[in-house]
Amino acid sequence: MPRYATIVTADDGAEIVSAIGEFESASLPHRSGRVEQVAPGVRIGMVRGGTVDAVAGFGFPPRGLGPSAARAAVATLKAMAAPAADGERAKPTRPKPRRKPARKLRKAKAAKVAPSDAAAHG
Repeated sequence: MPRYATIVTADDGAEIVSAIGEFESASLPHRSGRVEQVAPGVRIGMVRGGTVDAVAGFGFPPRGLGPSAARAAVATLKAMAAPAADGERAKPTRPKPRRKPARKLRKAKAAKVAPSDAAAHG
């Protein structure tokens, strides 16, 4: 039986396998998205051109830093390594920890004492 996969395009342009099914009919199944026949071994979540566990042009994307995360890490390292204007290395700035407000003390309630009849009638 031929296997068909629904291929969706992600925001970054990657073509991702979102559903797989085996159909006995001679025509392609009608679904939303692009449907194409795939080889056995292709699994949900694989991308076209992926390098990890590649099967018939599909594979999983490599794990690790993406291009934007790598650029941010390199920029941070360059900023830390560059000397400041006075010749000293710039220290990375950290936000100051938030200071918690002091607890408010409760006012002591005055003890209510029942008036004594003995003092008044002596």
